[in-house]
Amino acid sequence: MLDTATRANAAFASPLDVLRGQPLGRIGTLEIRLAANAGEVAAAQELRYKVFYEECGAGRHSAPSTDRRDADRFDDICDHLLVFDTAMPGPRHRQIVGTYRLLGQEAAQKSGGFYSQDEFALDALIDRHPTKRFLELGRSCVLPAYRSKRTIEALWQGIWAYVTQNRVDAMVGCASFHGVQPQAHAEALSYLWHHCRANAEWSVSAVAKRYHRMDLMPLEAVGTKSALLGLPPLIKGYLRVGARIGDGCVIDDDFGTVDVFIVMPVGAIGARYVNYYTGEANRSAG
Repeated sequence: MLDTATRANAAFASPLDVLRGQPLGRIGTLEIRLAANAGEVAAAQELRYKVFYEECGAGRHSAPSTDRRDADRFDDICDHLLVFDTAMPGPRHRQIVGTYRLLGQEAAQKSGGFYSQDEFALDALIDRHPTKRFLELGRSCVLPAYRSKRTIEALWQGIWAYVTQNRVDAMVGCASFHGVQPQAHAEALSYLWHHCRANAEWSVSAVAKRYHRMDLMPLEAVGTKSALLGLPPLIKGYLRVGARIGDGCVIDDDFGTVDVFIVMPVGAIGARYVNYYTGEANRSAG
C-alpha cells in the first residue's frame, strides 16, 4: 500500500506542492507540517480518538475501535496537517498535539466525493464555480493542554501555506456544536442564521433528509454578546478570518454533534489575516 501522504500528494499535486516533511510554520516550540509517513498519520488518528471518542463521547452508535484510532476511508486520500511540540520528550510521532485533515477537490472527485457531502449539498456549490479549486478542512483536533491561541495560529500558518502553494480558491467543511439538540444552541444558531449566512453565490444547504432549521429565534431576540459566547471556539475562529455559514444544520448522532457548514472563499479572507499568516509562514519556514 502506498504511503498515505504520497497518495494524497499524487491526487492533489501542483508545481508548488508542499515539500513533504518541511516545516510550514513555527511558533515557539510548536512546529507545523504535513504527516510524512504512515506512522505519523496513525499518531494523528490516535489523537483524534482521544479527543472525539474518549473526551467527547463519539462512537455511541458504532462498534468500538480495537486499535483506539479514529479512522475512515478518507484518511488514505487526505493530507494530514500536524502540530508538533518539539519540547516534548520521546519519538517524533509522540510529539503531535494537534491535527487537521485536508482533502483536495481532485482527490475527492476521484474517490467518491467529500466527507461533508453526506450532510451538505456541496455539489451545487462546486457546480456554480467550475474553475475554482476547493479544499475541505476536517477532523480539527487539539489536545486539551494545547487549546490556546498559539496552537490555533500554528495550525492556520500551516493551512495558509498549503492553500497558497496548492492554489486553493475556497475552503469548506463542517464545524460542530456539542450535543444533538439544535434547540440547546438556539441563540448561537440563530445568530449564525441572521448575521453570518453565505450569499447566493456561496450558499450551501444541508441535504433535505437531514435538514434542521437554524432560525430558532427571531432577530430581535438574539443578543450578540450571549450568542457569541455560545459559539464553539473553532466556529468563532472561522468567522474571524471571513468564513460564512451554510443553510441549515445537521445532527450527527454518532459523533454527538450538531453540524453547520463553513465556506471560506480565499478572496474573502481579510487582508490583515492574509498578510499575517503569509508573513509568519515565510519567516518560520525560511
